[in-house]
Amino acid sequence: MKWIEQFVSVGNDILWTYILIAALLGLGLYFTFRSNFVQFRMLKEMIRLLGEGAKASPGKKGVSSFQAFCISTASRVGTGNLAGVALAIALGGPGAVFWMWMIALVGAASGFVESTLAQIYKERHGDTFRGGPAYYMEKALGKRWMGLLFSLLMTLCFGLIFNSVQANTISLAFHNAFGVDRLFMGLILAVLMAIVIFGGVKRIARVAQVIVPVMAVIYILVALFIMVTHFRQIPEVFALIVQSAFQLEAAVGGGLGAALMEGIRRGLFSNEAGMGSAPNAAATADVSHPVKQGLIQTLGVFTDTLLICSATAFIILFAGDWNSGLVGIELTQAALATTIGPWAPSFIAVVIFLFAFSSLLGNYYYGETNIQFIRANPVWLRLYQAAFFGLLLFGAVQEIDLVWNMADLFMASMTLVNLIAIALLGKIAFAALQDYIRQKKEGKDPVFTKNSIPGLKNVECWDEKPEAEKKAQ
Repeated sequence: MKWIEQFVSVGNDILWTYILIAALLGLGLYFTFRSNFVQFRMLKEMIRLLGEGAKASPGKKGVSSFQAFCISTASRVGTGNLAGVALAIALGGPGAVFWMWMIALVGAASGFVESTLAQIYKERHGDTFRGGPAYYMEKALGKRWMGLLFSLLMTLCFGLIFNSVQANTISLAFHNAFGVDRLFMGLILAVLMAIVIFGGVKRIARVAQVIVPVMAVIYILVALFIMVTHFRQIPEVFALIVQSAFQLEAAVGGGLGAALMEGIRRGLFSNEAGMGSAPNAAATADVSHPVKQGLIQTLGVFTDTLLICSATAFIILFAGDWNSGLVGIELTQAALATTIGPWAPSFIAVVIFLFAFSSLLGNYYYGETNIQFIRANPVWLRLYQAAFFGLLLFGAVQEIDLVWNMADLFMASMTLVNLIAIALLGKIAFAALQDYIRQKKEGKDPVFTKNSIPGLKNVECWDEKPEAEKKAQ
């Protein structure tokens, strides 16, 4: 086990220190300027589309845009929001929060590009759709080998390693709050997951649609209560975050370098912008124009980091014991106990269960859709499911450092592959955005076909007029 830890540690240092941070920030800034700041200037349209999707019933094909948003948010909003933020602050200091905000604001443009591409190049799969980076790598770039590499990394990262992180955090939280045996907690998780995932993507979407809004609202309300009762500390905490983000002298985690690295690392783990995960959910939506889902998924980046991650950060910094030596979910539980009382660890245990369980649903689906890309064979799917449950139990009983480090290494690898693809294909997403804006200015509800962008090839699902347009006629 020692050699695995050393390999993972060296791999993380190389990828995160030199390559991934430059790629994430550089490409995010390029997409931001190239799209004329789409993540900011179209924020009102994102909110309108999300509300419209929440009211709509799922079509005969795929799931509704709101359900697709919930699947991706279910994966995003998990242990990264509670344990990951605490880990970032413990290792990188309060300044890590500032860099989490930055990676969300800049990376949201990358999130728009990858989700729009996933919609354009999605495939029909029975009465649903499938798609994601592997699909646009094969169809748009003509590089199936690249799609296979991404699918393998995605399956290992989300379908297996990340679910170990979720199980690890749940088992620790319940052990600390109620003394529940960690392996027993893992077995309970496995049974509940089996009930949901064997019902297919539509059952996953229905469960996520219920859990995600409820858990997010409850947690944000508690955080708002804490902020109101500690309102005099708000300016002080903001100042601490900004000052610590640029301090050159050594801090708990090593000053500016540690704050930057931990903030971006944990920010990416949480909001997944540019990682290539959310496009797998975005592709399932039945919408009249790819940009609609691209905008909705962009809003998910802001929801995750600017709302939920910030809530956790303020809870920890209000408590003032962020440098106590505790890390992960234990630090979040201790901070809440300081601010709202001894019942906090039990509350956090329940919240983390909902957060992490929803993430397990999203992570499982991401792995399944990529297994289908590699080879649409029931035997392969059953092997993946067996490995999924095995790694879930493994994560429930392992130490926190190994699990998080393995997640970081695989996350970095798959993110780099996806960033290369969207850098090459970004012009297609921007052309779709211009088509959407043109139709909006003409007073239309935007509708997309493969002829909307000249020279578009290997597009399967946009040949005919969408149902929405047929009904309008």
